[in-house]
Amino acid sequence: MYPGGQVAYDRAITVFSPDGRIFQVEYAREAVKRGATAVGIVYKTGVLLAVDKTTDYKLLVPDSIEKIYQIDGHIGAASSGLIADARRIVEEARLEAQRNKIVYDEDVTVSELTRKVSNLAQAYTQYGGIRPLGCSLLIAGITNGDKQLYETDPSGAYSQYLATGIGSGKREAEKFFEKEYKKDLSKKEAIKLAVKALKHTAGGKLPVDNIDLATIEDEDEGFKLLDNKELQSIIKV
Repeated sequence: MYPGGQVAYDRAITVFSPDGRIFQVEYAREAVKRGATAVGIVYKTGVLLAVDKTTDYKLLVPDSIEKIYQIDGHIGAASSGLIADARRIVEEARLEAQRNKIVYDEDVTVSELTRKVSNLAQAYTQYGGIRPLGCSLLIAGITNGDKQLYETDPSGAYSQYLATGIGSGKREAEKFFEKEYKKDLSKKEAIKLAVKALKHTAGGKLPVDNIDLATIEDEDEGFKLLDNKELQSIIKV
């Protein structure tokens, strides 16, 4: 027993509590809940990722904030939580994508890449002396024409969605998509829906300059990060 009534399993070691909980994993999820909101949407011709990169510090250069990452030509990811931890997973995901090309001479599938990075996250929950990674990812991409969107969890679990969110606005985004999402959205409709969802989670006030948005379409288009002018022109139409 530690001072204040805390016991050993609540002090930076990843073992089960008597009621079957791993507190360090739950604390890692709390780090994700404090992170910026990110959303993902599957639409008719592809998948998109959008992130709220609002900051309270006016002298910070917005372009230095990276929360959407290109993993491969056909896969992208958006993060929420501890950005340094997300960068660690993204680097491993990029390496895994290249390993697959070298060994099998083909692009890694979205599901396989998600499984590999989730295995990495899960490994950090097994051993004493290390902590779980305090971030979640939305991994989006296309495999043989199939548009896929996955959400990873600090525990190493992952799930597939048609539309979802992570971060501080996760619940609000999920409720919004349950009402507003429709299958076979066009690209413009999906972009407008993503921006609307982020504005909804931000209380209605979110300049487009504070949004990063990327689309992943078929192999001809691939991963594309939209600039502010292009995003503005789509939203106004």
